[in-house]
Amino acid sequence: MRHIAIIGSGPAGYYTAEACQKQFGSDVAIDMIDRLPVPYGLIRFGVAPDHQSIKAVSRRYEQVALSENVRFVGNVSVGDQVTIPELLALYDAVILATGAPVDRPLGIPGDDLPGVVGSAAFVGWYNGHPDFAELDPPLDVSAAAVIGNGNVALDVTRILAKAPAEFVGSDIVAHAFDALGNSAIKQVTVVGRRGPHQIQMTPKELGELGHLQRAVPHVDTADLPPEADDAALEPGERKSVSHLRSFVSLAQDKDVAIDFDFFARPVAIEGDGKAERLIVERTRPIGEGMVEGTGETYAIPAGLIIACIGYRTPPIPGVPYDERAGRFANTEGRVPVDSGNLYAVGWARRGPTGTIGTNRPDGYMIAETIAADHPASAGKDGGAGLDALLATRGADKVSFADWQRIEAAESARARDGAPREKFVVVADMLAARDE
Repeated sequence: MRHIAIIGSGPAGYYTAEACQKQFGSDVAIDMIDRLPVPYGLIRFGVAPDHQSIKAVSRRYEQVALSENVRFVGNVSVGDQVTIPELLALYDAVILATGAPVDRPLGIPGDDLPGVVGSAAFVGWYNGHPDFAELDPPLDVSAAAVIGNGNVALDVTRILAKAPAEFVGSDIVAHAFDALGNSAIKQVTVVGRRGPHQIQMTPKELGELGHLQRAVPHVDTADLPPEADDAALEPGERKSVSHLRSFVSLAQDKDVAIDFDFFARPVAIEGDGKAERLIVERTRPIGEGMVEGTGETYAIPAGLIIACIGYRTPPIPGVPYDERAGRFANTEGRVPVDSGNLYAVGWARRGPTGTIGTNRPDGYMIAETIAADHPASAGKDGGAGLDALLATRGADKVSFADWQRIEAAESARARDGAPREKFVVVADMLAARDE
């Protein structure tokens, strides 16, 4: 029997487990190890709570999880309760599928002021991630700035701008729902250092902004390139830019204004002991999607500043790390360790790029790589060895059946119109498991 450990139970982890099942058939036993008692990673904690159709992909992962040769080992922290060298000794292959859940820092003066948060923290807060449940972002201010021109920036902006009634059917957690319902924010400025042709926003997500109950987006016509230039774009990009063009003429007659500020590069954050304004430098295009600073600066009022500028994979002791790229060091998924059986997949391998579905071919590639590197099992102890080791360390493992009990409890406590009310404290998850 070939034994494989996958660290992380998000999309990359489950697609890789599925790929290993198809690659090795019944001659494989897969342990999916996660530091939290709940699976699905980015699907649970990263996908916007009002995008339930995207979250439905978890049903596919559930089919993998319920297979006889796949086991969920939750509430186990790799690097603390069990080390990478120990796992490498127990399994034929160890695959890092931890994603990139850490915010990339802004790196400008004032980015440590209260009121400045990263998107991983803010998204984690409204999605119920235990690490960010106590974030308490300042929503008693009149203006917010969202830095970034990708879909995460759109999600954050939409969540800030929505009326409470628009969250029906979502699984936004209660503490965020209540806080956002009492928000004083009337102005959200979406800041990007480049122009409309360089946005990484998909048409569906961008189009949603034009149909909000209490908020309306606006784009300055001076920021838009000549309409004829749109012909050079890919169809999806062209549709996104067409949405931006439509925002120019929308009536500004709603309570919350969403302003897109293109060609604006953040250079500092100022305030008296807290964030009060974002200082940006006007930029200008210099060809091939590049920009340069003009030297002109101005202030954008903002008591809440959310940076949506990318993510990093957190290091794990014993794993070579690429500091510049913010991910594990690897060559085509192979992580350089003496034992030769450590791999990385998904964002932990390539950085935070691509969609959820991009992780599927990535997982199949890693399964094929493992088969080529290790044609036969080395006869290691696998999950039995892990269980014995964790027992000596008092680990309180959570199985997939345990997770199903937690999931049922979350469904039972949901407010009207919501699919679930997530537990945001690990101890509460474990208590629900034990009821």
